[in-house]
Amino acid sequence: MPHSHGAPGSITSTGFGKTTEGRAVEIYALRNGNGMEARIATYGGIIVSLTAPDRAGRFADVVLGYDHLEDYLKFTPYFGALVGRYANRIGGAKFTLNGRTYALAQNDGLHSIHGGVKGFDKAVWDAKVVKLAEGPAFELTYLSRDGEEGFPGNLTVKAVHTLTNENAVRIDLSATTDAPTLCNLTHHSYFNLAGKGDVLKHEVYINASRFTPVDGALIPTGEIRPVAGTPFDFRKPTAIGARIHADDPQLKLAKGYDQNFVIDNPPGQLGLHARVHEPVTGRVMEVWSTKPGMQFYTSNHFDGSLVGKGGSRYQRHAALCLEPHYFPDSPNKPNFPSAVLHPGQTYCNTIIYKFSAGL
Repeated sequence: MPHSHGAPGSITSTGFGKTTEGRAVEIYALRNGNGMEARIATYGGIIVSLTAPDRAGRFADVVLGYDHLEDYLKFTPYFGALVGRYANRIGGAKFTLNGRTYALAQNDGLHSIHGGVKGFDKAVWDAKVVKLAEGPAFELTYLSRDGEEGFPGNLTVKAVHTLTNENAVRIDLSATTDAPTLCNLTHHSYFNLAGKGDVLKHEVYINASRFTPVDGALIPTGEIRPVAGTPFDFRKPTAIGARIHADDPQLKLAKGYDQNFVIDNPPGQLGLHARVHEPVTGRVMEVWSTKPGMQFYTSNHFDGSLVGKGGSRYQRHAALCLEPHYFPDSPNKPNFPSAVLHPGQTYCNTIIYKFSAGL
């Protein structure tokens, strides 16, 4: 596959409409020297489209989403968005910090998910183009005010998106606070490396020998369980469809995969979380991050009612999400790595989705 490394990239912005409050939303189109393109909206930091080449050099859009802003405003299962202030679930929609209990919106049954009713995925971020040698890049910033969605502290968030000359989307997330708070950010693209159909033939490797099982509400029980001998062992690449319908209580609770994996990398070090191979097109995606956990989700609740890009109806298991972050419900699980951020500290999560094409 030809690589024109060092060929110049480009970045352009166009209007994407307005929010219901009348805020203008832009889309930034990042193109690298290899012909790859990522289109990212200032609303929610959403990756609206992302093209990647197959083994014959043919490009296809490998993320689910909508053609129009109005559809994202109406309803979205977090298609392509930046998620915060706390990605994933917080059990009982409450947590205690420094002796004080904070109540959050119950937007997932009795629980809180992905930052609440109006999380970072529904914010209009400020954008500016930045010059980076690695490829075209732009920076999104957002101030989440003290008390927003029930969380304490003014949290200043920055998300630098780069489309590198190595065919990777690199997202550098960082945040600072003026009072102790929780911070757990991630990216929530729904990937389908074939560009159509379901993902059951996608072969997945996950660099994790343990995972965090969940209860009936998909809240972690607090146990950290070995994957060995379970359908959660992806230490050898395995097709998603091979075991997704296995007679396993965890798979039945989630109607597929929707669990957090405990990544086998040293804490804080940028390392490989997962690799996905789509055998028909040859597309390969690697996921790298600095965080200790990764949620693996297989679009278990799609039923054809969501009409996405180009009028396509998204069926069950139409995509997979690989979301690197702290473990779900860590504020209420003292044995999980802490997601507490203090003044003077900087939260960081680097997430890289790197694309290539195998034989």
